[in-house]
Amino acid sequence: MPTQSSSDPRERLRAVVPKLIDLTEKVLFGDVWERPGLSKRDRSLITVATLTALYRPEQLRGHIGRALANGVTKDEISELITHLAFYSGWPAAVTAAGVAKAVFDEEK
Repeated sequence: MPTQSSSDPRERLRAVVPKLIDLTEKVLFGDVWERPGLSKRDRSLITVATLTALYRPEQLRGHIGRALANGVTKDEISELITHLAFYSGWPAAVTAAGVAKAVFDEEK
């Protein structure tokens, strides 16, 4: 597991919920994300779609960055958000678009 910086959301929360962060690192990212049944790219698409649909912009930011690192393109993320507007609602999609724009702008 890569070393986490102090700006990492997990590090900011570790003092408050150390067990939750431990489970996040060991179970979620150490086991679930490493399972061979889906590629990390597919897991990223699923996660970004879920966080968009559930209107979770704070977690969406990090997972859009992870999705880009896992090979999902900006165009695919744009299509995902547009598609979900009709299933999860316009406000959720517009919020996700704003988050995606911020992450894309940081990537430049």
